[in-house]
Formats: sequence, structure tokens, C-alpha cells
Amino acid sequence: MKLNQKIKYSFSFCLFLIGGLVFAQQDSQYTQYMYNTINVNPAYAGSRGVTSIFLLHRTQWVGLDGAPVTNTASINKPIKDSNLGYGISFVNDRIGISDENTIAVDFSYSVKTSEEYKLSFGIKGAANLLSVDYTRLTIRHPDDVLLSQQANIDNRLSPNVGAGIYFHSDRNYVGLSVPNFLETKHYDDNVSSLASERMHFYLIAGTVFDLNETLKFKPALMTKMVQGAPLQVDLSANFLFNEKFFIGAAYRWSAALSAMVGFQVSDSWHIGYSYDAETTKLANYNSGSHEIFLRYELFNNYSKIVSPRFF
Repeated sequence: MKLNQKIKYSFSFCLFLIGGLVFAQQDSQYTQYMYNTINVNPAYAGSRGVTSIFLLHRTQWVGLDGAPVTNTASINKPIKDSNLGYGISFVNDRIGISDENTIAVDFSYSVKTSEEYKLSFGIKGAANLLSVDYTRLTIRHPDDVLLSQQANIDNRLSPNVGAGIYFHSDRNYVGLSVPNFLETKHYDDNVSSLASERMHFYLIAGTVFDLNETLKFKPALMTKMVQGAPLQVDLSANFLFNEKFFIGAAYRWSAALSAMVGFQVSDSWHIGYSYDAETTKLANYNSGSHEIFLRYELFNNYSKIVSPRFF
């Protein structure tokens, strides 16, 4: 029995979502990427010189059934009296009827190239666990052969490795990375074979300009390239007041406009929020995306702040 047009549309849309939006977004998407660098570049581990704990929650495309929800937790730190750093991160992505968990370990090695700059090299090892519950689909014809062949996926394991380089000072950075080298196919059957993870190439950059004694301008850039999808470019501009309060905006090329706000509560606590408004036809079906993060840093005697760390 063939699927009627409505069922075919619904089923295809679910696969489109659980495949990680295969021809657009596969890796988790972040608006405040400049504060969550370790998820895309392992060379960032330990670069802030302190133990840094980071939590983020993102609800994307609010109001659209099955839209992505992402939760991230990470910790990274330098190893005392060495050029090494390491980190551990956890990412949970819920998209449609899928639930995906990724646990990663990052290691970095830094070389001082001048009084201000370091060049860091990083490697990432990751384990991905994917679960898909097809019973959550609303099926109008349960006897359809195509749908009855779909078996649930329960914590299917996919290992991966990545690498990156990160050239940085306290006020500038540029990085290039591939978080996942292995192109993993999540689904084996004919219906959903389109859902395969491809290599993502990331280029990130940022700097700080002093506009006056109390105001700083922080532009940042992230570009993401993946085979079979248009080049994604994220541009952001933040204004930092008294090194405490920031407000800014971002533009995801041909996709979304964003507003950002945040506060450095103390030397240890930093909180930020962003809102994305779609600029595509998808805006007709959702009320935007929300993202909030919290960063906490532990300072030891050897890691007291000598100069502010802006990234």
C-alpha cells in the first residue's frame, strides 16, 4: 500500500527533522558561539587559563512541533605548569522523535609565539548515542508496510574524532577546526538513508576594540561549511560596558537576525541570553529561538586574572 500524500508529507518531515536537517544544520547550532567555542574547536581547551564551567540551553523555532532543543554542559581547564589543557563536554539534542547524546573529551597543546599570542593545537574524541522512537509518530494507516518496517533505535553508538587550531591572545582570536572527521550514517534502511553526518569545517574569529575608557566593541565571526549545504556565515557585534554588561546583535546569513544581552555578575559568574528571529519562510511557522548560557570559573592562586579575558 502506498502512503497517501498527507502521510508521506508528515513522515518525510519527521525524517527531515531527526536527520539533523541534513542539508542545512547537522551539528548543534548556537547564536552565542563566541562563548561556547570548545564545542566546535578542541584547541580552545584551557585557553582561558582557569577552570571554566559552561552550561547552555537552546530552544529553537518555538511553536514548531519537533523543533531542535539543545542542552550543553562542559568544563575545561589548563594543566598547571604546562602547555596542556583538557576538557569534557556533553551535548543533548532532541529533534523530532530523536534524542541524541554526545560526550566528548578535548586535549590541547599551546605554543607561545610572542609576548601576547599563543598557537594552540587540539584533538577531540567523542561518542555519540542516538535513540529514535518511531512509536511517537502519528500514523493514519498502521498496516502500511513502509511504516511497519521501522524499528526503534536505542542508543546506537557512533565514535568520532576531531581536531582544531586556535591562534589567540587576550583580545584576539582565529581558529579553524573539524569537530567530527568520521561521516557516520545513522539510518540504514532505504527510507531514511539520507540522514548521515558529514564533516563540518569551522572558521571562527573575533577581536576587541577600545572605543573609550568604559566602552568596548567586540565583533565576531563563525563560518560553517559542509558538503551539500550552503556556506553558513554568522556575524555578531557586541558592545561591552565597563567590562560588566554587554548588548549586541547577530546575523546568520540568509537565515536569522538575533539580539544578545549579558552580564558579568562577578569575576566568576557570567550569564547571557539571545533571541533569534527567522528571516526565511520558516518564520511563518515559529515564534523564534531562545538561548541562555551560564559560565562559572574557578580561580586558583596561579590563575588569578592579570588582564581581562574577553573570549
